[in-house]
Amino acid sequence: MENRKPIISVIGGSNTATAEAKALAEEVGFLIARADAILVCGGLNGVMEAASRGAKRGGGLTVGILPGTDPMEGNPHVDVPIVTAMSTARNAIVVRTADAIIAIAGSYGTLTEMAYAFDLGKKVFGLKTWDLEKIGVPKDLFIPVKTPREAVERAMEEARRRSAWRP
Repeated sequence: MENRKPIISVIGGSNTATAEAKALAEEVGFLIARADAILVCGGLNGVMEAASRGAKRGGGLTVGILPGTDPMEGNPHVDVPIVTAMSTARNAIVVRTADAIIAIAGSYGTLTEMAYAFDLGKKVFGLKTWDLEKIGVPKDLFIPVKTPREAVERAMEEARRRSAWRP
């Protein structure tokens, strides 16, 4: 069995992303790259672009799962654009690809990605995102975190646990 790099998906708002959310996402992306993991996101603007920019600054590899048919629609920091022609249905791919997921702020698209993750039994590390503890999401699936460093450290622990290559 061969090991592979951990894959961390960063999910969050695009047009609704605040300056604070973008700053958090850029730091998360940077820390993911420095941890020698691969960043996967939806490939567009807002949190996705900021996380990708941070990962590139950290020397990392970025993958964008794009909603349309044009690889050029991805943000300029995406190394590997994957066109799906699936619109928001691509959210399932963003989540399935990851060993762990970090949610930063976000709107309804982020909420759907979180629901996909929970359905698959994947952990989501939430940084200033939906408050899902109050509605009964299991504490072993939704883990609120306070800082980008905590988000990445916890996600990397989970990713390393899941990332051994399985044919």
